[in-house]
Amino acid sequence: MERVHFQNEQVFRTQVERLFDDQSRRIRAVLPEADIQHVGSTAIPDSLTKGDLDIQVRVPADVFSRAVERLGTLYRVNAGSQRTETFAAFQDDTTNPPLGVQLSVIGASEDFFWKVRDVLRANPSLQRAYDALKQQYEGQPMAVYRAAKQRFIEALMASEAFQRLD
Repeated sequence: MERVHFQNEQVFRTQVERLFDDQSRRIRAVLPEADIQHVGSTAIPDSLTKGDLDIQVRVPADVFSRAVERLGTLYRVNAGSQRTETFAAFQDDTTNPPLGVQLSVIGASEDFFWKVRDVLRANPSLQRAYDALKQQYEGQPMAVYRAAKQRFIEALMASEAFQRLD
């Protein structure tokens, strides 16, 4: 059973920045029209993180199918994530740190990762609440943490701070 562990993002910052730059170049080479965003906890200064890098690749709707094909040449499909007509997830566990790539159509319901990042960056009290949740689940089964994280993100997405970003 996989258990979740957290550290301050500063522990991973240099590796994450280097990997983000490298992967951004790879993605840009196959999808020059993409908006590539560093998202997730490693994109939020002084936050707690599992130590993985999350990248959101945002594309117009008419590019989505081609983007799925092209990212599929770079990364493995994340079988644990749901695929829709406007969202697909990829991963590479061989990178250091591990990498997750979320592809979304700009403006679709799944195009929220950058907004979550921006809300947490702009609202220290929300960031502290998110870190407190992580501390509460330190060492717990990953599935249990992910369920609690999902509830937190859903509440954050219903917040006024999140809604203002639309």
